[in-house]
Amino acid sequence: MDLALVWFILIAVLWTGYLVLEGFDFGVGMLMPIIGKSNKGRRVVLNTIGPVWDGNEVWLLTAGGATFAAFPEWYATMFSGFYLPLFLILLALIVRAVAIEYRGKINDETWRTRWDWAIIITAWIPAVLWGVAFSNIVRGVPLDENHQFVGNFFTFLNPFALLGGVVTLLLFLSHGAIFLSLKTDGEIRARAEAFAKKISLASLAAAAVWAIWLQLAFSVAWTWAAVVVAALGLAGAWYSSLQGRFGWAFIANAVAIVGAVALIFGSLYPDVLPDIDGVNSLTVDNASSTDYTLTVMTWVAAIMTPIVLAYQAWTYWVFRRRLSMEHIPEHSELTFSKS
Repeated sequence: MDLALVWFILIAVLWTGYLVLEGFDFGVGMLMPIIGKSNKGRRVVLNTIGPVWDGNEVWLLTAGGATFAAFPEWYATMFSGFYLPLFLILLALIVRAVAIEYRGKINDETWRTRWDWAIIITAWIPAVLWGVAFSNIVRGVPLDENHQFVGNFFTFLNPFALLGGVVTLLLFLSHGAIFLSLKTDGEIRARAEAFAKKISLASLAAAAVWAIWLQLAFSVAWTWAAVVVAALGLAGAWYSSLQGRFGWAFIANAVAIVGAVALIFGSLYPDVLPDIDGVNSLTVDNASSTDYTLTVMTWVAAIMTPIVLAYQAWTYWVFRRRLSMEHIPEHSELTFSKS
C-alpha cells in the first residue's frame, strides 16, 4: 500500500482518538455550571477529567505533528489559511490549561468563579470551532495555483460549516454528560444522567442533517456506510441513555465519532484540502513527503504507538472510580489564602 495513503488513514485515526477523548473533556468543561451547581459540585465535575485531560490533548499534538511531517503542503496551507480559527482554538486550550491548574490556588470565591468561567468559555470555543474547521475542509476553500488560501475569515462562516459547529457542540455536550454519568455519584450523577437523556437526542437530530448534507453535496457512494455507522452510534447513545446503560452509551458515542471521521476523510480522498472550484486542490500525492520520510515515520509509529496506548489505558484504569461530593474535603484544593 502507498505510504502516503497509510499516513492519510493514520492521521484520521489520530483525529478520531482526539475527538473521542478530548470531546468529553470539552463536554465536562461546558457542563460545569449546569451539572456542578455549587463550588464543591464543580470540583467534582472538574476532578473527573483531572488525571487525563492533558494526556488527551497529546492526540492533537500528534495529529498536528504527523500532518506536518507526512503532508507538509497540507499543513502549510491549512495552518496559514485557517490561521485565525486555529489561533482561537490554541488560545482557548492554553487558557483552559492555566485555568484548570490555577482555579484552586487561592481561597477566594471571586478567584474561583473567574477561573471557572475561563474553563467554561474555553471549552465552548473549540467545541464549536472544530466543527466549523472540519466542515470547511470537506466543503473546500478558495486556493490559488500555488495552493495558497485566498479567502478571508468570513469564508468560513457558511451555513454548512456553522451547522458543523452546532453538531460538534451538541456531540461533545452529550459525550461529556455521559462521561459524567459514568464517573460521578450522588446528585451530580443524577443531574448528568438527566441531561444526557435530553442532549443525546438533540445531538442525533443535528448530526443527521449535517451528515446527509455532507453525503449528498460533497461525498462519494461508499461513505453512506460511514453515515449509517454514525447514525446507529448516536441512536444507540440516545437509547442506551434512556435505559440507564451509560457504559454502552459512551461506546455508542465513540462509534458515532469514528463514523463521522470516516465520513470526513472518506469524502476528502484523494484530496487532503479541496479547492472550492476543484482546480487547485491539494491531494494525497502532491502534498505528501518523500517515501524515505514516510518510511521512517512508519517505523517510529509502529514502535511507539503501542507504548503510548498502553500507558494511557493504564491511566484510565487507575482512575476508574466514581467521585461524589463526599470525596471532596473542604479545602483540599487550596495552597494559600488571598490576603
